[in-house]
Amino acid sequence: MAGSRTQTVGSVFSRTRDLLRIGVIEKPLWFDVYAAFPPLREPVYRVPRPRYGKVKDVVPPIFYQEDEVRAKFYRIYGSGPRPFNLSQLNYKSTCQRFVEKFNELKAEGKIEEEKLFEETGKALLASGIILQRRGTDKVAQQDRQGVETRDSALHLQLQTVLEEMQERKKDQEEQTPELAEAQKEKPSPS
Repeated sequence: MAGSRTQTVGSVFSRTRDLLRIGVIEKPLWFDVYAAFPPLREPVYRVPRPRYGKVKDVVPPIFYQEDEVRAKFYRIYGSGPRPFNLSQLNYKSTCQRFVEKFNELKAEGKIEEEKLFEETGKALLASGIILQRRGTDKVAQQDRQGVETRDSALHLQLQTVLEEMQERKKDQEEQTPELAEAQKEKPSPS
């Protein structure tokens, strides 16, 4: 019964009692106990009263130290070329490995806070994990250069084709009067 709101009308006991009278269900085990020892207050659904005034969020936002590192990682490196492999139980994403290495280097305390992020990337590179920065600016510049070279090449090709067509047209115009004169001098035998 999708969309039915019968749970808001009456209690579980009253609805069960009515279903028993009709003969729709069999008597549940708890029915006789509930009838013998009813609760002091009937458990019925009540619409919650709206709160007036400013509702305060009792749960503060939870941020861990590694959340900042993860956010910076995803901002700089992105999520990577491959999807996460969640079918393996001990799978660690590149970001998780980065965070662990970051925390390890931070615990050593040999590297300054400002350089720690880049040093972590270098340490992962040394261990064989290649990180690719999100090169949106680089990609955009390469695309623009590629478009410019393609446009200039296309422009040259179009210009060459246009010049060839103009030369052909001139040749045809020059040949047409000559052919007409030649035909007048030598009428074709018909």
